[in-house]
Amino acid sequence: MSIYQSLHADCATLGTRLFTVTLQDEAAGLARRAYTSHPVEYPVSGTKPLTRDGWYDFCIGGRQTFVANTVPEFAKYFFDHALITSLGLGSCINVPIFGAGPVLGTVNLLAEEGHFTPERLTAYHALIAGAHAALVQEMAKGV
Repeated sequence: MSIYQSLHADCATLGTRLFTVTLQDEAAGLARRAYTSHPVEYPVSGTKPLTRDGWYDFCIGGRQTFVANTVPEFAKYFFDHALITSLGLGSCINVPIFGAGPVLGTVNLLAEEGHFTPERLTAYHALIAGAHAALVQEMAKGV
């Protein structure tokens, strides 16, 4: 089982309904999907342009977890917000993964609106921290 599959399974036990991992490709100006729980809606081959917006500044530039517990909080940044809501999802977190260098990518978790309470955020961060070294190693292969 890959680190992505293992972390996905762990996060699903906490209520994550959509799990993806994206890699930052700064040279190409793209985020590339490396793993997905929903291959039909979000295929691994998918990319999206890196837009230097508030999300990018906070999550990638600031290396902080982006948390949105309602659709309006993420819709202004995510062009695919209609697809997200059509899946019954209304909240997300994007956790930047980095080692000594730049952000390699993000772990992206989505669930129903209001899902990411402070207690759940603590639990998700603990899972991701436990997988951090393996995530950095795996993500570095694809960057």
